[in-house]
Amino acid sequence: MQHKGIEAAIEHLAGSYSAELETRMDKRKNEMKLDNKEHYLVYRVLGISAEEGDAIDLYQNEGRFLYKYAGSFMEDAAHLCFVDKYGVNNAKKVKIPNTIGKRPKQYEIDCLVNSDAHEIKWRDATTDGDHVLKENTRIKVIKNVGYIPIRVMFFRPNREQSKKIQDTLETLYHGIGGKYYAGDAAWQYIHNYTGVNLKEILERIATENERKKH
Repeated sequence: MQHKGIEAAIEHLAGSYSAELETRMDKRKNEMKLDNKEHYLVYRVLGISAEEGDAIDLYQNEGRFLYKYAGSFMEDAAHLCFVDKYGVNNAKKVKIPNTIGKRPKQYEIDCLVNSDAHEIKWRDATTDGDHVLKENTRIKVIKNVGYIPIRVMFFRPNREQSKKIQDTLETLYHGIGGKYYAGDAAWQYIHNYTGVNLKEILERIATENERKKH
């Protein structure tokens, strides 16, 4: 059974992210009230009313913020699990030089524990083939410095092209001697590696948030 300290830390992290997200969204809503809306002409040509255009633009902006914050939150929450088990000096972000190409100059490892170099993703729905090439270079650089590249992605994409990209990445990781965990396997990996049932904690926080709104 996990101790209350890690639960409280993740709950506090969630509260901080939630408050900041709400502030950013409110600010953007106020900014959008003053936006030039001449482009609505094209919306109307395509059969979208001005009111629908307002809603679409608003949700698009909110969605952009939400995805960004969701990804950062999951990375930080998972990092807290590693730190809880191994200590802040043994579970940390590390930057390593790119020894294969010129760009980027460095790669960041989300959480390095001993030789385990974790890449933490909440969800990766990319359909860009260049993403595979970039990731292939990144994991080769990690492997070359003596670390084991490990990808931990909590939610699988829904679209077929995105699924194919992830299948290719999984093959690349395994081919270089790394590890790849996605979906249920990712949650279980964190639980086995750190002793923290992160999904259970997040489900409790989500349920409590929903209860407060009713």
